[in-house]
Amino acid sequence: MDKQPHLLVVDDDREIRTLISQFLTKHGYRVSSAANGAEMMQTLNTSRIDLIVLDLMMPGEDGLSLCRRLRAQSGPSGAIPIIMLTAMGEETDRIVGLEMGADDYLPKPFNPRELLARAKAVLRRSTGLPVGTTAEPGQNRGLTFEGWRLDIAKRELWSPDDVLVQLSAGEFDLLVAFVEHPQRILTRDQLLDLARGRSAMPFDRSIDVQVSRLRRKIEPDPKEPTIIKTVRSGGYIFTPAVAGAATGADTGS
Repeated sequence: MDKQPHLLVVDDDREIRTLISQFLTKHGYRVSSAANGAEMMQTLNTSRIDLIVLDLMMPGEDGLSLCRRLRAQSGPSGAIPIIMLTAMGEETDRIVGLEMGADDYLPKPFNPRELLARAKAVLRRSTGLPVGTTAEPGQNRGLTFEGWRLDIAKRELWSPDDVLVQLSAGEFDLLVAFVEHPQRILTRDQLLDLARGRSAMPFDRSIDVQVSRLRRKIEPDPKEPTIIKTVRSGGYIFTPAVAGAATGADTGS
């Protein structure tokens, strides 16, 4: 069985597609490429893709629209991790991209090694234990809080009504960071390191965007959050006590 991760590079610039594809292939990945949304969807219909590198600015249907369309789908295609490529300095585009469900972003121009590092981190988060997790093999990774059940091994979140809640890879790993450090103030830099395994760039608002998306899925009233509270000039705090699903061991302070 081929365990080589299969990446799809979507960019209308053929030179960039070729450069990225050759670099990622050199580092052990299987890579397909697409020049537009139609080619992207055709590849997704015929191949199992583990990660999409998606350019934001493309003629026709742009990256934001394609990201939104994928996330609206049910099934494997809707859950594929996405790294969005954005223009340097366009913070608004990066924020909107995260709002649409991208798992990470990289501003152009970029060093291919940075893309490789981001791809490795996103794949690690989406296919195995999140960055920073130190669970031993076979250890129970079921956690509960206020009726919610988080299965880290299966990467599933179940509501108190026993409904499976769809989370992007980025949202899931942010929630894991919170439930593994409950009732503690975590700065944005700490959350970025715990959830994504990297340091914040200047004016990086990606954590705020992911917190907003997560609140819409787990808070009774996202406008008046009680589970994930903002700490002025501090960051965020996950307020519930968290217990191991099997042992009942409380991980709260």
